[in-house]
Amino acid sequence: MKNTIKFRDYLKQQLKKEGVRKAFEEEDIYVSLAIQIAKIRQKENLSQGQLAQKLHTTQQTVSRLEDTRNRSFSLKTLIKLAQVFHKRLRVEFV
Repeated sequence: MKNTIKFRDYLKQQLKKEGVRKAFEEEDIYVSLAIQIAKIRQKENLSQGQLAQKLHTTQQTVSRLEDTRNRSFSLKTLIKLAQVFHKRLRVEFV
């Protein structure tokens, strides 16, 4: 398999392209948020239903927030989550 390329090397090449890099960075934000929400909820020993009650919403909404394909986060929802989790929310441009 002489002409094979490792995925890491392929990704490095692709990320040099501005459009690919921008799409990758945007995707990373959404995926990271979903994973953080799920991890914090689990660490707090809350079910999706219990978190939904605290947020005054439905379990389905919490499930969507934890879905890595979700693209509909609002700042208001993130603030509510931070309050329920007793965490600070920091949104910044870097």
